[in-house]
Amino acid sequence: MNNTLTIIGLGAGDFSQLQMGVYKKLMATEKLFVRTVDHPVLDELANEGLQFESFDAIYEKHHTFQPVYEEIAQRLIEATKIGDVMYAVPGHPLVAEQTVQLLIEAADEGKVKVVIEGGQSFLDPIFGALKIDPIEGFQLLDGTSFSMHDINMRQHILIAQVYDTFSASEVKLTLMEKYHDEYPVTVVTAAGSSQEKLVTVPLYELDQSVEVNNLTTVYVPPVTSQEEALRDWTTFRQIIATLRGPNGCPWDREQTHESLKKYLLEEAHEYLAAVDAEDDFAMIEELGDVLLQVFLHAQIGEDQGYFTLEDVLASVSEKMIRRHPHVFGDVSVEDADGVVVNWEAIKAEEKGMSDKSLLEEEYRASSALQTAYNYQKKAAKVGFDWPDVEGAWDKFAEEWQEFRQEVAKGSNGTRLDEFGDVLFTLVNLARFYKLSPEEAMLHANEKFARRFGYVEAKVKASGQPFSNYTLEQLDAFWDEAKQLEKE
Repeated sequence: MNNTLTIIGLGAGDFSQLQMGVYKKLMATEKLFVRTVDHPVLDELANEGLQFESFDAIYEKHHTFQPVYEEIAQRLIEATKIGDVMYAVPGHPLVAEQTVQLLIEAADEGKVKVVIEGGQSFLDPIFGALKIDPIEGFQLLDGTSFSMHDINMRQHILIAQVYDTFSASEVKLTLMEKYHDEYPVTVVTAAGSSQEKLVTVPLYELDQSVEVNNLTTVYVPPVTSQEEALRDWTTFRQIIATLRGPNGCPWDREQTHESLKKYLLEEAHEYLAAVDAEDDFAMIEELGDVLLQVFLHAQIGEDQGYFTLEDVLASVSEKMIRRHPHVFGDVSVEDADGVVVNWEAIKAEEKGMSDKSLLEEEYRASSALQTAYNYQKKAAKVGFDWPDVEGAWDKFAEEWQEFRQEVAKGSNGTRLDEFGDVLFTLVNLARFYKLSPEEAMLHANEKFARRFGYVEAKVKASGQPFSNYTLEQLDAFWDEAKQLEKE
């Protein structure tokens, strides 16, 4: 492999800005390929007699850019088998040039010998046109492939590869997932050349009122306030840190892990109610409240020096990867049941369950119902369970009869004990029918509160106290509430 592929940059401007060293190397080459003829320098070079072959025809063969880049790289590798080759690209070879990256990978694999020469990237004239200092922090993103997760809203953002209206539309839609519709963006065309043009428009007009071409770069300035970055995780974290800080909220500063326990439960229950109501807007709000509790606990951990939000993220991310080898590894599973079996096996290995009681980590101080459900579910996994639901029904009938007997002739202590057995068997029935007893109880409480609220409203509207109503009259109001729900 003696032949060499030399990659050189045509710069970001017109012929007058072309570096002298690059010009001499271009004019001296015997075999020149260019990625595209759509560059102002090439017209002048052609007039001076420079001959070259472009890959523009390859763009017309494919619907996406990746196969275009791959075919160009392969064609160049094949060409070096005949002789030395020079490949010219817009700007600098190492800035926003996917074909060059593919060729570097091929060189690392020993498929081609690559030499990279100079060329001015479009970044220098862009910085000059926008009058920004990159030391403040900037991102260079590919308009054909970036996502909202790539965006750092607090830095200068330059989006290259915005060729036409369609690509501008895709960029706009991605940005609108983070920025508000009116956020100002600047479209920079032919920066540093005599045709340089800057147009600032509201984000929603990016693909409507501005002409774009292969010399276009979209600039998004850093946000200047929290209100402009409400969809950004960093903003929320800063808000929580401020609330817990020296000049923050006295209530938030006083909270501890212990004092917040009840709020986490309340917010989780309210979210479940929103799910039951199939109310998307309520789910957004209630999930936010749950997230607030998570961030508060993480901030308390950071304030006390025990752990940070990054520790929480690292722990759960590592666990998800470890417990999903069928997704992130080479393990195969056939269905959801196989996933559960694999998950439990991994958990057992992680926690050394053979040396511990199966029920040790299933207790929940916040909910006796959930604890019962957890105990039964864990025992069932090792075979301590009825073969079918009929056994659970028989056990319920047995415990219910024993409770009735204690009601008739037992003490408060025996009645309490037998009633607990009744509830335990009801939880077991719920498990067989794949129902959450905790969620069922939450639903029942919410339903009771809603219907009793109707009864209260009827009594209040009458101007009379509850004591003036018989149970039958109050029950009639209750039935009205039920009927209204059905309607």
